[in-house]
Amino acid sequence: MQSFDPGLIIWTTIIFTLLLIILKKFAWKPILKAVDERNNSIKESLLAAEKARDEMSQLTSNNEKIIAQAKVDRDVLLKEAREMKSQIISQAKDKAVIEAEKLVNSAKEQISNEKMKALTELKNHVADLSIEMAEKVLLFELSDSEKQKELVNTALKENNN
Repeated sequence: MQSFDPGLIIWTTIIFTLLLIILKKFAWKPILKAVDERNNSIKESLLAAEKARDEMSQLTSNNEKIIAQAKVDRDVLLKEAREMKSQIISQAKDKAVIEAEKLVNSAKEQISNEKMKALTELKNHVADLSIEMAEKVLLFELSDSEKQKELVNTALKENNN
């Protein structure tokens, strides 16, 4: 085994102390400065991340509000469209009923006019037939002079009574 040498311990301590003094004078400040800058950079990054998270949360909230408003607007538009559809259908039905009533009334009027025309024609035809038949009967009856005298006497008796 190795023996314990006090001179080596003294020189090792002196070299280590000198190294610490040199490091403190030249390297310690830049290292601490770099560490502080790194800490500041990390803090700033964390703050920026927090700010970005807050902004994202706010944007998400705004998006949800916009989506909710869009849904409400859509529902209002759909409701208005349904109401307009119902109104248009109702108006169309009302117009159809009115037009149907007009057509029915017109048809009834035409039927009534045609009926009156047919009745008038029928009456005229019946009157013509009656006159023709009366002419034929009278011609037949008046062809005999005895029957003519009898008809005149009967007419005179009816007028006197």
